[in-house]
Amino acid sequence: MDTQIAQVKIHPAIGIARVGNSDRQPFIGPESPDQPPLPPGSYKDSSGKIIRQAARFRVYGYNQAGEVVRELKLGDEDVTEITWSVHLANKKAAWYQFHLPLDIPEAGGLTEAQRRRRNFDVRGAERKKLVIDPGRQTVRASRHETAAFAGTIMNRAVALGSMSTQSDGRLLVVGGAGKSASYAMPEKPISGVANNDTWYDDVADGPVTAEVTLRGVTRTATPAWAVVAPPHYAPGVKTVRTLYDLLRDLFVTEHTLPDVQQVSYPDHIEPLLRRFCDLQWVNHGFATQFGWAGPYHFLDPALRRRLADPGEAAQELRRQVYVQMRDLDRDGTSPVPWPWLYGDAMSSGKPTSVRQHLTLTPAQDRMLAQWADGRFTTGPPRTGFPVVDDAPPAQQPGLLDRAALENCAADAFHPGCEVTWPMRHKTLYSEPFRILHRGPDDPERDYGDALTVQDALGKNGPLFAQGPGDLTRWMAAPWQCDAASCRSGYQVRSGLGPRYSPYLPTFWPAQVPNHVLKHADFTTVNTPPSGSDDSVREKAFENRAVWLRGLKGTDFTKQRRQMIDDWFRFGIVEPHEYTVGDAKFPRYLQVESEPGYPPVPDHTNLINIQVPEAGVPQLAGAADAWTGAVPAGDVESMLVQQAVQEVKEATGQDETAIAAGYLEKLDPLHGSR
Repeated sequence: MDTQIAQVKIHPAIGIARVGNSDRQPFIGPESPDQPPLPPGSYKDSSGKIIRQAARFRVYGYNQAGEVVRELKLGDEDVTEITWSVHLANKKAAWYQFHLPLDIPEAGGLTEAQRRRRNFDVRGAERKKLVIDPGRQTVRASRHETAAFAGTIMNRAVALGSMSTQSDGRLLVVGGAGKSASYAMPEKPISGVANNDTWYDDVADGPVTAEVTLRGVTRTATPAWAVVAPPHYAPGVKTVRTLYDLLRDLFVTEHTLPDVQQVSYPDHIEPLLRRFCDLQWVNHGFATQFGWAGPYHFLDPALRRRLADPGEAAQELRRQVYVQMRDLDRDGTSPVPWPWLYGDAMSSGKPTSVRQHLTLTPAQDRMLAQWADGRFTTGPPRTGFPVVDDAPPAQQPGLLDRAALENCAADAFHPGCEVTWPMRHKTLYSEPFRILHRGPDDPERDYGDALTVQDALGKNGPLFAQGPGDLTRWMAAPWQCDAASCRSGYQVRSGLGPRYSPYLPTFWPAQVPNHVLKHADFTTVNTPPSGSDDSVREKAFENRAVWLRGLKGTDFTKQRRQMIDDWFRFGIVEPHEYTVGDAKFPRYLQVESEPGYPPVPDHTNLINIQVPEAGVPQLAGAADAWTGAVPAGDVESMLVQQAVQEVKEATGQDETAIAAGYLEKLDPLHGSR
């Protein structure tokens, strides 16, 4: 192979950092798709604060043929300098409201008021003050320089994080402290999930560039992008359709990446089926069906032997697993097919859109179809490279790109966890996985007071070259309000009945858990039984506590406000080894760390009820258009409490199990009625 370096590229192409409020040294985010989660205690400090996740960037040399030669490190005899530049920004407060992805047919039903700017009352040149932009920061690796991302919103200081280099020249990008606030004094009340005027947070995104001095010649690297996201509360769990799956399918469809030529059970099928099983640690419905000893526990050795057998004897089993997967043309709005995850056009009550629920990517579906037909290779479970530096240099860039994106959600872009729907548009990219940068001499045009669907999707629109803050501006403001609303089994009162499940379907459980195995229950499971009766351990293993049980009261609106303050008090789902040695339970269990709030019943906030009539005072109050004699907030609270009482009578559950209110994200077309 030609070892002459002709070009330099940064990897990962998109790096993911995550906010945290601990003073402890940040940990580095996953760098290999096969990397296991960190041991217990790695994600929270001794005081219960969340440790930040850093995004680490490297530079690789490529030859003229586009083959990887090696990583370029400071200290190599021919590398004398690596100069890094990063430009993070947060544009949420200055962007447009989010109610639905604008690239789906349902977006045509949004009113102009729903497509207006956030903080609409801030006009003219004052709107620039809504953008938190610390500017481009540069550090030289040889001098071990550091830089902070310090910006302002409406003249209030906001820290978006920092950057530094390691001794080998690799770059670390660290995000904010998870602080969200209202720039208004007194603060404006929280009124919704995604569009709270005057509120801001410290997530961010922006370009990462580098220059490498190699043999005395300075080369400009192909750039990358950094995204600072909310915490990953279950870092050992991946969702069924990850951001990597979504983007790879995009590039395969556009013929910039080759499709899989030979489907492999250990490389392509088992990782997908494993994700269904791993969701047992974050959702009780998935635990029942796909968890340990469940009817579809695909990791059970006996079942795996059949699933990995390409012969005719197991063909009907494979076919039945495949046909369980959702097909929109066949299934319509049915919640029954897999995966049991909400989709881009989810609404409460009786669904009207086929996008009520999630589908796999076309590429995932094609691989499963070939597997069902017996056209695949088999073998032992994939081991891969848990440590990316152990992989051959030629494979390292791809592993870095994949690992960062495979730990991000591409579930319902409603709006999502890390990034949202613009990511599925090819115009955003210069090459696979690499964001197309907008230069400082190419400012984005003004789309007006309301963003039309035509402008959003058209040429010269926001789906082309990106600038600092452009990826995260579509997300909820602030993110904690959306995280407090990422639950399961949403229903209106009229939908309660024998077919109602409080566990399914669900929003993003891999990122924001629904139901978890408590540490106390794990301790019981991991204690050898004193006699022949093992029912106590079995019961403890089956028990799942609501992850958001620390949110107080029954009112969604008040709970969202609490989440802004208490987001770090909720547990992190971490791997614990089962050491009894009798094989009665999995060798590794994913267990919630001890939460930072007083003990409450496990079923607190289990049942989630949408109250549409409470939306009238909530929406009018948020728009300062309420004219009733009783304050809008009081009317909303009365309607919510009335709903809670009715649900108590209908279900027999006590009040602590019920959370209710109006969530505009569950009623995205409310303005058109």
